[in-house]
Amino acid sequence: MSAENAPAGKRSAPGSPPGLRASHADRDRVVDVLRIAAGDGLLTADELDERLEAALSARTLGELAVLTADLPAAPATAGGTAAEVKDVVRIEQAFSGRIERTGRWMLPRRLELAVSWCDVTLDLTEAVITQDTLRIDVAMGGKTLTLVTGPGIEVDTDGLTLVHCKLRHHRVPAPLGTPTRLRVELVGRKAHGKVVVRPPRRTFGQWLRRRPAADSAGN
Repeated sequence: MSAENAPAGKRSAPGSPPGLRASHADRDRVVDVLRIAAGDGLLTADELDERLEAALSARTLGELAVLTADLPAAPATAGGTAAEVKDVVRIEQAFSGRIERTGRWMLPRRLELAVSWCDVTLDLTEAVITQDTLRIDVAMGGKTLTLVTGPGIEVDTDGLTLVHCKLRHHRVPAPLGTPTRLRVELVGRKAHGKVVVRPPRRTFGQWLRRRPAADSAGN
């Protein structure tokens, strides 16, 4: 391996020469940035596909830099470094209060729910989407699991086993041409209680106008 080749699996240091060979970690980092930008509405579906293809085939850091040059810097953590997308996030709780993930939270690649008799709400409407598929492994008993969706978010419940549990899947037709931004796969077992998949609730103004919440502010 020549001196210009970045070791596989390691990210190149900031300020590395643009001619330096890109590693798998460098490509993965740019792919994450592009997906987050698309989730924020900074890239169209066609632009995302085009840049993802270029990122995965890029050979040098310079080729990768061009793909994110017109995008804002990635969100920073308290330490000042770019926020990392977690592979797996596990939530464990039993006989306790409500579990909620709302607002602008970063989706992991996989989410594990090991919960007993606690209501769980996962609001995806403002979440930072970092990949096109989110797998949620469910091991949950009792109470209600609620997923709040939005345009371009599809939920697949075929892999979820329900035991004495009701499923309510409220689908709202998206505007024609809306691309699929995220596919959520619910797998595992939910016993007792119920599973609810629904769009955001209407605001008072939307209720007066009889408009679905998905139509507001481009959401």
